[in-house]
Amino acid sequence: MSTSHQASHTQLHRILLTGAAGGLGKVLRERLRPCARILRLSDIAALAPSEGAHEEVVPCDLSDKAAVHALVEGCSAIVHLGGVSVERPFEEILEANIKGVFNVYEAARRHGVKRVVFASSNHVIGFYKQTEHIDAHAQRRPDGYYGLSKSFGEDMAQFYFDRWGIETVSIRIGSSFPEPLNRRMMSTWLSYRDLTTLIEKSLFTPGVKHTVVYGMSNNRDVWWDNSAAAHLGFVPQDGSEVFRDKVEAQPPVARTDPNAVYQGGAFTAQGPFE
Repeated sequence: MSTSHQASHTQLHRILLTGAAGGLGKVLRERLRPCARILRLSDIAALAPSEGAHEEVVPCDLSDKAAVHALVEGCSAIVHLGGVSVERPFEEILEANIKGVFNVYEAARRHGVKRVVFASSNHVIGFYKQTEHIDAHAQRRPDGYYGLSKSFGEDMAQFYFDRWGIETVSIRIGSSFPEPLNRRMMSTWLSYRDLTTLIEKSLFTPGVKHTVVYGMSNNRDVWWDNSAAAHLGFVPQDGSEVFRDKVEAQPPVARTDPNAVYQGGAFTAQGPFE
């Protein structure tokens, strides 16, 4: 946990972390503990039992409206990672990622939750070429059903701010892994430390309204401009350059390969799913 959080902010009473059984959810289960007196963890998949009074484990299907409303009750803020995290048929995406995000925001409205951190994705803008440089105001160009669902989530966040004053930071997560796995990820990589800091800033920065920020570390070759989110004060500490030799040792991909052409990489070519 960064010392800036400990020095600058008080704890929230209860933070809800959806998608807590996923790859990033497991990471954040450990790292978000200092941000709240109680961390409520939820997923449709199995979760490790609560480790004490500072944790609550509440299984929930995000497409179940009544269950989501019960899940959100008593929470101070929501870190919403839950949903299908890969490209899948639309019917699968619909339940968790579209109905689910609606249920989360409706529950936030009903229970007075005023801050959401929404795990959006670089796949919202995946059809931009890797030769292009864009900011948060660029037209969205989703690269699949998954990207479409995250674009919908960003619209939901804007609507719920405009209508009910619920503030959201939508983080267009690049590629958050222990290290970049390929050449494309040299530009999109987001370290776990930088992800944690970005979520802290998203939880505690006042007056964010609906802010869109690209989730990336301090990489050498980047496609995204975060100037529109400067008020968050997010300064990434890590960068992908230390992994360059290892990544460059991989066999090169063809120049026409989606991983070498589009910012969304392989997602631009997945499906259809008949």
